[in-house]
Amino acid sequence: MRFLPQLALLAASFFIISCSPKPELSKISGYAQGTTYNLTFELPAESTADVSTIEKAVNDELARMDKALSNYRDDSVIEAFNATQTTDVLAAEAELVTLVEEARKVHRASNGCYDLTIKPLFDLWGFKKEEFSPPSDADLAQTLAIIGLDNLETVDATHLRKQIPTLRIDVSSIGQGYAVGQIVKILEQYSVQNYLVEIGGELKISGKKPDGEPWKIALEKPLPNERKMHKIVSFDTGVPMSLMASGTYRHYFDSNGKRYSHILDARTGKPVEHSTVSVAILHQDPTIADAWSTALLCLGSSEGLKVANDNHLAVLFIDQQGDELIESQSNAMNEMKDVSFKNP
Repeated sequence: MRFLPQLALLAASFFIISCSPKPELSKISGYAQGTTYNLTFELPAESTADVSTIEKAVNDELARMDKALSNYRDDSVIEAFNATQTTDVLAAEAELVTLVEEARKVHRASNGCYDLTIKPLFDLWGFKKEEFSPPSDADLAQTLAIIGLDNLETVDATHLRKQIPTLRIDVSSIGQGYAVGQIVKILEQYSVQNYLVEIGGELKISGKKPDGEPWKIALEKPLPNERKMHKIVSFDTGVPMSLMASGTYRHYFDSNGKRYSHILDARTGKPVEHSTVSVAILHQDPTIADAWSTALLCLGSSEGLKVANDNHLAVLFIDQQGDELIESQSNAMNEMKDVSFKNP
């Protein structure tokens, strides 16, 4: 699920590695919010539900989230909140407040690099219309003055207050992971324990395939003109785990001999200039993993590795130096026993 396709968050591509279809596996796939979703799972023999029942529940939930959290829809709940320009206390869905608070934790831990209110900066740089236009220092300063997650106050579980009337929230960088988690909940309501849930390349797995083999995913090589396998990710133990990745190598502008990433640092308002081209994170909570994959890509490996270690996050950074790809892993990734990264 991609709530706002034109935002800079780019989930790195995944390819699900599968063998011959097994009769024990059920599959549901479709389109939602400009991307695809794929569910592969083992329906328990004792289940009283059939696949069509689960498919309807999944589609109903995707539609509900679309209405609640999609920034591209003028009639969505979040856009109604954004359109209300006031500093008065505003009623908000508990779901939105929860996402704001999860994002706030990542915002603070990333020293402000990650920010849900950054959308005006993308428009300023011309990324919305794919028309690159570097702003003047004055315009950049003016835009920086009207964003900032610290300007959004959480009053209680169902109320928010803007300290800047025109402040807007965009949950694209956390919403897709949240959607994965919501679909997982539906499967688990029907007693499904072995599954792979993937939405737009972001996924969560649990258990193993019916033949006892682990789920395996191929991580794409982070180069703009290649579609090759870089790593095979094997979920060896079957412990529930999310894998999220973000990359800079697909969307960028070249101007006057310089490459400008779509990833903007909320602290400066400018495209990041580090050499990190991909970040992959493992975490049991897909919502948290989604937000952190964006934040750590914003920080880059030099600053991000320390932040990942301080927050006990299992992360793989990939930097590009000329034609060479250089990998670095956080302490938690080095210690990971449940999932392994292997060369193809």
